[in-house]
Amino acid sequence: MTRSLDWLQLDRQLCFALYSASLAMTKIYKPLLEPLGLTYPQYLVLLALWERDGLAVNELGERLFLDSGTLTPLLKRMEAAGWLQRSRGAADERRVIVTLTPEGRALRRRAQAVPKALAEIAGCTADELISLTERLQQLRTQLLDARSLTHPA
Repeated sequence: MTRSLDWLQLDRQLCFALYSASLAMTKIYKPLLEPLGLTYPQYLVLLALWERDGLAVNELGERLFLDSGTLTPLLKRMEAAGWLQRSRGAADERRVIVTLTPEGRALRRRAQAVPKALAEIAGCTADELISLTERLQQLRTQLLDARSLTHPA
């Protein structure tokens, strides 16, 4: 006999599981990033720039899923802290390029311990974290693809 599930219970909602896990993750990162003087959004910006320095602001926003209204003040604070600089593109003055400063690049060495500390706190092996991350990235892609089918630009 198949048991009937009440799909309108809060704990059965994928969206709530993702939302609450995201909140918990952000809280875990706070004490890990404080010694570096970073907030979680600043850490994400640095991760993207450590992978590929010299991104345009719009490319950085796309990579991080942040709109310019959120990203611009974040970049201004990071520039004031001395971690990055913004400059106009040589070929196109409207294009703003974000590059790491030596201080921003140096933070990478100091941040090396953060992922391992997170894994220990989460009680996950590296393989478990990789698997979960890959599955969540796959889900994100599926959801974005589904949205583009139902809400064309």
